[in-house]
Amino acid sequence: MPALGLGTWLADPGKVHQAARHALEAGYLHIDCAAIYGNEEEVGQGIAEAIEAGDITRDELFVTSKLWNDSHKPEHVRPAIEKTLDDLGLEQLDLYLIHWPIAFRHGVEFPQSREDYLTLEEAPLEETWKAMMELKEAGLTKHIGVSNMGPERLQALAEVGEMPAVVQVECHPHLQQRELLDFCNEHDILLTAYSPLGSPGRQHKAGDEPPLLDHPTITSIADELDATSAQVLIAWAMARDTVVIPKSTNPGRIEENFGALDVELTDEHMAEIAKLDKGYRYLDGEFFADEKSPYEASKIWV
Repeated sequence: MPALGLGTWLADPGKVHQAARHALEAGYLHIDCAAIYGNEEEVGQGIAEAIEAGDITRDELFVTSKLWNDSHKPEHVRPAIEKTLDDLGLEQLDLYLIHWPIAFRHGVEFPQSREDYLTLEEAPLEETWKAMMELKEAGLTKHIGVSNMGPERLQALAEVGEMPAVVQVECHPHLQQRELLDFCNEHDILLTAYSPLGSPGRQHKAGDEPPLLDHPTITSIADELDATSAQVLIAWAMARDTVVIPKSTNPGRIEENFGALDVELTDEHMAEIAKLDKGYRYLDGEFFADEKSPYEASKIWV
């Protein structure tokens, strides 16, 4: 699994096609997708054009997608991946993840009422995981994993029959996920970091802390290395042996982010960045925990 990938969450419609195309032309070997992002057809167009142009082969490319919350019931899991494969124009995924430990009634994109939710007693994650394992056995995906979950849930799924190969979570210097990373290293799980540059749109959650891209520690290291702040943050993630998936539809930034592969941080740099951990979770899950929901945000990440 390539350590650097292109994220496609919140990628502007009409732009993600060219973003995927440009990323693959620039040398990326990994694209992270999800059904709920609503842009897998566009991503698939970019992939098809890159392969046709000879920029990459399917065997070289690593494609991840995710099962949305309305398809946790076992009978809905295979149709969900088949729709994703059709949209992407692929015969097989490299990695398929359970997107959230949250379940909706089938056909619900985002809940409008209590009836739109299913509890985890009604749609147990263990049953969803068994169906995910069947996808792997059927050859529809090479690997399976989860997103937005912690050690307790990872262990529970492993007891069903297989430890997730990957866990994808928010991870950046303000939320370094040390406990989860230690668990992953102990159990041979890859951790993928989303929102690796922080989340300026949700910066209020960090109080008076400056955004990571403007943080004096990060900008100082960037100046020292003749790099950008984004490159330092991406290089930090890779130096921890985590996979990182920064999102951009801007061709210049896509190339800039790829340049992080050439940025080498010293032990001193890593020690300075380690001091920035504040436990700031920008994507806190509160949108799944309002008055109509049976879920509590704090229990999502266990």
